[in-house]
Amino acid sequence: MEKLITIYVVSDSIGETGELIARAAVRQFIPKGFEIRRYPFIVGEDQIKDIFKDAATRKSMVVYTTVSEKNRDFIQECGEKLGIPTIDVMTPPLEALEKILGYPPKRESGIIRRLDENYFKKVEAVEFAVKYDDGKDPRGVKKADICLVGISRTSKTPLSMYLAHKNFKVANVPLVPEVPPPNELFEKDKKRVIGLVANPLKLNEIRQERLKALGLDFTANYANMDRINMELEYSREIMDKLGCIVLDVSNKAIEETAGIIMDYMKNNFGERIFT
Repeated sequence: MEKLITIYVVSDSIGETGELIARAAVRQFIPKGFEIRRYPFIVGEDQIKDIFKDAATRKSMVVYTTVSEKNRDFIQECGEKLGIPTIDVMTPPLEALEKILGYPPKRESGIIRRLDENYFKKVEAVEFAVKYDDGKDPRGVKKADICLVGISRTSKTPLSMYLAHKNFKVANVPLVPEVPPPNELFEKDKKRVIGLVANPLKLNEIRQERLKALGLDFTANYANMDRINMELEYSREIMDKLGCIVLDVSNKAIEETAGIIMDYMKNNFGERIFT
């Protein structure tokens, strides 16, 4: 497909923030046919010139995150000279904070990525999610900040990983009618247990795709509608016994479900849950 637009993300750090904003914006217009090129750790004018030289050859725009006023001004100058739109992500919030706080920002790139206590907590949480994924070890249920339960393909693993990046230690336990859930689950604080369900038609579709990826026949019991409905009924019975909150993830992005879970945890345990 022909590219309708190329978005250049320029940053003096890794450029993750700029890329997320660019993707969120372009999705409001073009579901396909766009390209995002990220240029991290840009520190000099020669690098910026090369980027704009390439951008000038196509329909493009430049999104940039830099704390360097010199580079910011140079990017704006290049954009104006070549008629390429430029979007400054950092300056508006920095100026607003400076006005409120009464003193200027540090203007140090990459501060958010420094190896600090928060970074190591995140690494620990990710390792925890991997170790206690899919009910591998029921001891993880006791240690977890959050325990996710649900049948196969209800987003337990991706949710665990997303929440791990928010510093939560998450264990997830699959609910299978033929396998009794671990006793540790019933001993857990019900406010720390999250039940996940989904529309059976949606699950059927996802499971068929899973079978296709594995090279298996669609007629396998795994994607059978009767089987899926039976599993869902069983999972709801277990969730009722646990007394836990139940979330329907059918039409929710991982980020949306994670946001609901984090709000729920905050309401039950306060801000300290994030520290």
